[in-house]
Amino acid sequence: MASKKYLLLAGAMSLLTASTGFAQVQPSYDALDSSKVSASKMAQFSSFKNNQSIYPAKPRDMWELGFHGGLMMLKSDVHGRPGFGGGISLRKALGHTFSLRAEYTGSYTYGQDYKLKNSIVANGNPWASTAAANGGKIVPNFKTATHALSLDVIANLTNIMFYKQQPKVNWYVLAGYSLLLADVDVDALNGNGAGYDYSGINFSGKMKDIIKDIRDLQDNDYEQNAPSQGNRVQIGRRDDNQLLRHALNVGTGLAFKISPRFNIAVEEKLTLPFDDYFDGYTAGAYDGSKDFFYYTNVRFNFNLGNKTKRVEPLWWVNPLDFAYSELNSPRRMKLPAPVLPDADGDGVTDQFDREPNTPAGAPVDVNGVARDTDGDGVPDYKDKQLITPTYCFPVDADGVGKCPDPECCKDIKPACSSLMFPSVSFKGSSTKISSENEAILSSVASTLRSNPSCNVLVTGHAGAKGKKGGVDLSARRQDAVIDYLVEKQGIDRGRFIKQNTPGESGTVDLAPAN
Repeated sequence: MASKKYLLLAGAMSLLTASTGFAQVQPSYDALDSSKVSASKMAQFSSFKNNQSIYPAKPRDMWELGFHGGLMMLKSDVHGRPGFGGGISLRKALGHTFSLRAEYTGSYTYGQDYKLKNSIVANGNPWASTAAANGGKIVPNFKTATHALSLDVIANLTNIMFYKQQPKVNWYVLAGYSLLLADVDVDALNGNGAGYDYSGINFSGKMKDIIKDIRDLQDNDYEQNAPSQGNRVQIGRRDDNQLLRHALNVGTGLAFKISPRFNIAVEEKLTLPFDDYFDGYTAGAYDGSKDFFYYTNVRFNFNLGNKTKRVEPLWWVNPLDFAYSELNSPRRMKLPAPVLPDADGDGVTDQFDREPNTPAGAPVDVNGVARDTDGDGVPDYKDKQLITPTYCFPVDADGVGKCPDPECCKDIKPACSSLMFPSVSFKGSSTKISSENEAILSSVASTLRSNPSCNVLVTGHAGAKGKKGGVDLSARRQDAVIDYLVEKQGIDRGRFIKQNTPGESGTVDLAPAN
């Protein structure tokens, strides 16, 4: 019978495993969702969300209500027959691994031996008449009804997963305590109140034939209280017929997730009361064996709670899910600003810089190459003639071109007084030559090179009433203009004459001085 039981169990597990109804499981837990966090855990939640703590708050999770039923058998000195059991349970998670389950289980178990055995007398002898009719021998049988209240600690073994998102199958083990109330009765008398006479039974035949013959002889009334150690309690349909015992529970099970609200489990649970009288018979004080129950059952479990405020029971939640999601698509992690190397400090990172060794301060293009505004082959930071007309090419090492005189005017030298020079404008209190002014002064330098005998009057404006600050600013602007023409364009410094005039102006005026 045991082999058939385990075959049935294997078939049920295979059916559940092959089912596609529970295959699609979606995440149910977000560590950044405050709606699933209780008020007592909110401080930790805020600390975690604000990167003040690395540990998220434990979310509220649902309770699990279960209904179970299955085969109950007693392993004892008497050959057992399958009984049945059933009950209800309530389970709550302590964390992602451990949970507590309280349950009630009611059951009936049966036994019918197939051998003549010695009659053991303990606190009354319901077998006395049968033993007298069979030379002091009996064939034990029993019917045991139990009520059990259990509290078990369950450890989940498969919900912390490194290579999958969430568990679809949960394997667990359990251990705990039970308080057993058992009514053990035996069928020791026939309908006439006399003991059974087994002289007509062939005990040398096959076991199933012996058991059939014995059961045909008996009336299956189970009218007698079974022997015990004497410590009975007065609960039940007969006085003094109940055994109240403490017991240890151990077991294992597999739960299959059907939906976020429902799962089916197959479980094997052993209950060990450390007592030898649950079958109404003991093989003797020196036998050393104790009776125990094993319960093969199917469980239908339902998650209770508001899904907007609670996550699924934590044994169905993979605590690594959030960590892996954060690594893939960060929402909470503080990511440092990327630091990309720029060896020459020109603003173009080395991985994109086509000229990674330009001098400090040298203007470059988007590819990190030194600018050459006039395309004369001399970069701007070396070019003393920033804009050289193409007809003046080629240029010297300083970027200065040699512009030929027009054929018609080679021998004509214009008078200095006829030359026209532009003014150089400055913004605010600036004294720096802007890129626009560089182009203007390059044109002035070209004119001066064509007229080497002409000098230039550089006029600054000292401000209203010749304020001291205005005079200083005007002088620095004049110097900036002259320095540029001398140092960048190669004009002789002796060709410049400085003067200041009163008045508000942001310009330095250039005019022929001859």
